Amino acid sequence: MTQPKEKVVAYFYDEEVGNYTFGGGNPMRPHRARMVYSLLNSYGVTRNMIVHRPEPRSFEGLTEYHADDYIDFLRNVTPGNAEDHLNQLRRFNMGQVGDVDCPVFDGVYEYCQIYSGGSVNGATLVAQGKADLSLNWSGGMHHAKKAEASGFCYVNDIVLCILELLKGFGRVLYVDIDIHHGDGVEEAFYLTDRVMTVSFHKYGEFFPGTGAIDDIGYGRGKHYTVNVPLKDGMDDDNYKFMFEPIMSKVMEMYQPGAIVMCCGADSLSGDKLGCFNLSMEGHSNCIEFLSKFNVPMVVLGGGGYTLRNVARCWTYETGRLLGLDLPDQLPDQALHEYNYYLDTFSLRIQTSNMKNMNTREELEDIKMRVMEHLRHLPPVPSVQMAHMPPANQGPSQPEEDPDARGGGQIAEEMRRTRKGDDSDEEGDPPGRTRRDQQPAASPSRAAAEKAAAGGEGAAGPASAEATQPPNPSLAPASLSTSEALNGRPPSQPTAPPAAPPQGDAAAPVPKEESKVSPSEAAPPVGAGNAAPSGPDLMQDDLDALIGETGKWLGISLGGRCGGGESGKWIEKAMHKGWFGGSVSAPPPGPDLMQDDWDALDR
Repeated sequence: MTQPKEKVVAYFYDEEVGNYTFGGGNPMRPHRARMVYSLLNSYGVTRNMIVHRPEPRSFEGLTEYHADDYIDFLRNVTPGNAEDHLNQLRRFNMGQVGDVDCPVFDGVYEYCQIYSGGSVNGATLVAQGKADLSLNWSGGMHHAKKAEASGFCYVNDIVLCILELLKGFGRVLYVDIDIHHGDGVEEAFYLTDRVMTVSFHKYGEFFPGTGAIDDIGYGRGKHYTVNVPLKDGMDDDNYKFMFEPIMSKVMEMYQPGAIVMCCGADSLSGDKLGCFNLSMEGHSNCIEFLSKFNVPMVVLGGGGYTLRNVARCWTYETGRLLGLDLPDQLPDQALHEYNYYLDTFSLRIQTSNMKNMNTREELEDIKMRVMEHLRHLPPVPSVQMAHMPPANQGPSQPEEDPDARGGGQIAEEMRRTRKGDDSDEEGDPPGRTRRDQQPAASPSRAAAEKAAAGGEGAAGPASAEATQPPNPSLAPASLSTSEALNGRPPSQPTAPPAAPPQGDAAAPVPKEESKVSPSEAAPPVGAGNAAPSGPDLMQDDLDALIGETGKWLGISLGGRCGGGESGKWIEKAMHKGWFGGSVSAPPPGPDLMQDDWDALDR
C-alpha cells in the first residue's frame, strides 16, 4: 500500500516587515507577522516547512494590476513631502499619519513590496507544482483598488497572487473569511469566469459597505461572484452551517485548479474592530474544510487587530494545516520573548457571551438564495489552449566573452564550419572564412565561372560548392556557386548524386535556367571560342577551379593570381579566347597589373 504524498509547505516571512508602523494609534500592526513566526518557532513548527524570504515585488510587478501613476506616487511620497502632494493624497485616498486609515509612513513602498512579494512568490511555487501549500500571513490586503488605497491596504497582493496562479491554472477560487467584505478582489475579477470570489462578511453599516447577496458578477462573470452577508455575533455552529454547504456546492460546480484564502483574524471573538464571536477552532475549520479537497492552496493573512489573538490564531491554523494539534500551553520561549500572552498563558482563546443577531431562519434564507445563484452556473468553463512560457526563461544563445575574438570558445563551438573554407586573416581558426572580408563576385566573374563549370549541358560537374556569396550579409557561406551568383535561395543539403545508369536508359539531366544576362553569359558549347574538353584543360586545373573558386575569382588581388595552377589556367583561358574574345590577355609574367585586371573585369 502506497503512502500518501506528504505536502510540501512553503512559508514566506521577512523579519523586516515587523519594523514598519502605521503610526498615530493606527490599529494595523505589521509587527503581528513577526509574532506569528516567533510563536511557530517556539513550537518547532518551522522545521516542518520550507521557510522563504520573499523577493520584494518590483515596480513592473506591482503595475501588473495597479495603475502606474499610483505606484509611482507610493514610491516617491514620504512623510516629509506629503504636504506638497495634497491633491494626489486625496485622489489616492491617503493622508497624514493619524488622520486616515492609509497614512503616508516611512517605508510604505518597501512595506508593500515585501508583503506582495511573499504572496506572488508563493503563487509561483504553487503554479509550478513545487509546493502544495503556501503561507504568507503578512499578506491578504483585500481592500486595495487599482489606483486607490483603502482599509489599511495599499497594494492588493491577493489580486497579484491570483494573476500569477492564472498562468498555470485555468480557474482560481478566492475565499474570504475576513469580517470585512473583500471588495478590492471582487472588483478586480467581477467580469471574468476564470476567478470565482466568495466572501463571508458582516454586512450593513459596516466598512466597506459592499457585498450584498445580489452582487453576483456581470457579463462573463455573472454568477461567479458569491456574497454571504451576515450580522453581528456569528458563532462557530452557525458559521459552519453556512460555510460548508455553500463551499461544497462551489467546489462541485466550479472545480478550481487552485484556491486562495484571505484568513483575516478580525472575525475572531474579542477583536478590536470585529463583531463576530468565532473561536480559533471555528475559524480554522473553514481552512481545514477546503484543504480536504486536495487542491493547491495559497493562504494569506488579512485583518486582525488584537495582536495576541491574531498571533495565536494564525499559529494554530498553521499547525492544523500541517496536521499538528499544538498543545494549549504556550512554550516558555514564547512567553519570555513577548509579554502579549500573559493574559491566559494559553494558545486557544475563549469566546464571549455576545448575542448572535443571525437567526437560523435568516441564515437558511441566505443559504437558499446563494444556492439558487450557484444553480445558474454553466458547466465548468474551459480555457483556450495557449502556449505558456516558463516563468524564468534563460538566454537562447551561449554567453559570449566580450574580450575574446569571436565570442570565446563556447561561441566558437556553436558555429558551423565547412570543410574547404579558408581564412585570409591571421588568428582565424583554420577552415573558416570571415564573411565580412569576402569580396562580392562581379558579373563578369560569374560568367567566367559559368563557362568554366560547363554552362548548360557542358561536360564536367553541373555545380560546385563555393565559399563566396555575392553579398555576405544576404547569402550564407553554404550556398552553392550557382545559387550564390544567381541570387537563388539556399538549397537544402543533399547526398552526393548517384551514378547515372549505363546505356541508352540513362535519364537526361534537366537543364537549369541561368539567370545571368545574355551579354554576360558564356557562349554555348560548340562555338568557336568554347573551352576545349581535351588535354588543353587539365584535370588538375579543373579541380583547382572547382575547389579553389574563391582564389581564381580574385580573393588575392594585386597580381598574385599570376602564380599557381589557377593563375596558369586563367592565362591559358585568356590566350585562347575562352571569355568571348573581347578581352586581350595580358602578357604572362610574375605579376598581373591592376589595369589589366580592371580590363578583365570590364
